[in-house]
Amino acid sequence: MSYLSIEGLQVGYGEKVIVPDLTLDIPQGKITALIGPNGCGKSTLLKAMARILTPQRGKVRLQGEDVHRMDSRQLARQLALLPQASITPDGVSVAELVGYGRAPWRSRWGRLSREDSTIVQQSLAQVGLTEFADQPAAALSGGQRQRAWIAMILAQQTDLVLLDEPTTWLDIAHQIELLKLMRTLNLAGKTIVVVLHDLNQACRYCDELVVLKQGQLQQQGSPAEVFTAELVQQVFELNAKIYPDPISDTPTLVPV
Repeated sequence: MSYLSIEGLQVGYGEKVIVPDLTLDIPQGKITALIGPNGCGKSTLLKAMARILTPQRGKVRLQGEDVHRMDSRQLARQLALLPQASITPDGVSVAELVGYGRAPWRSRWGRLSREDSTIVQQSLAQVGLTEFADQPAAALSGGQRQRAWIAMILAQQTDLVLLDEPTTWLDIAHQIELLKLMRTLNLAGKTIVVVLHDLNQACRYCDELVVLKQGQLQQQGSPAEVFTAELVQQVFELNAKIYPDPISDTPTLVPV
C-alpha cells in the first residue's frame, strides 16, 4: 500500500482546470520536492493533498484512506500544511500563534496542557524564536513571521508535513537553516512534501523530485536520476549545464 497516493486527479478553480489528470505516489520517509515553472500546478496539488481543494475527479489517499472522507481532527493529527501565504492574526503573541498547532491534540476544553506548552517552547527553539515568544506575532519581520508559522507546523507534530514555498521571505542564511531543519525532521521520521523554486536547493536537500509542467507529471525520481540539462530545457525552456555540487555531489544547474 502506498503512503500518499494521487489517483487520476483533476483539480482546479471553478471551470479552470490546473491539474487535468495526475497519478503519482509520494514515498514515505523521504523529502519530496515539487518543482516546475510558475503556474504548473505545484501549489494546487499541495492544496488537494491537504483537502483545501476538492478534486473534480480522482482521489488523494493517505495510507489507503481518502483524505476528503477522513475526520478533520484525525487528518490534522497526521498531516500539517504551511501554505504559501499565511495571515497573522492581530493581538496574538508568537507563542500563542505556535500554540494553534496543538489544536488537534487539545482536550475538549481547548486549553494548552503542560505537555502542549513544552512542545510549543521546543518548536520555538527549533526555529530560533524563543526570545520573541511574548511579542506580538504581527510585529515580526517577514522572515521571522515565516519561522513562527513553521514553528506552528512543528508543534502540530504530524508524520506528514506539506510546505508550500517555505523559504519565501527568508534570507539565504535562514533558507539554509530551514532546509537543514527540514532534513533533521525527516531523519526523525517525518515525510515531507515541499514546493521549491530554487532547483539547486531542491537537488541538494530533497530525496525525490516530482517535476510538473502544465499540471502533468514529466519526471519523478532522485535528483541524480532525473535532473538533466534536457529536462531543464524541456520543462523550464532554459539552456543550462548540470555539474556535480562540489559539496554534496548532487546536480547543480548553471544557466548558459
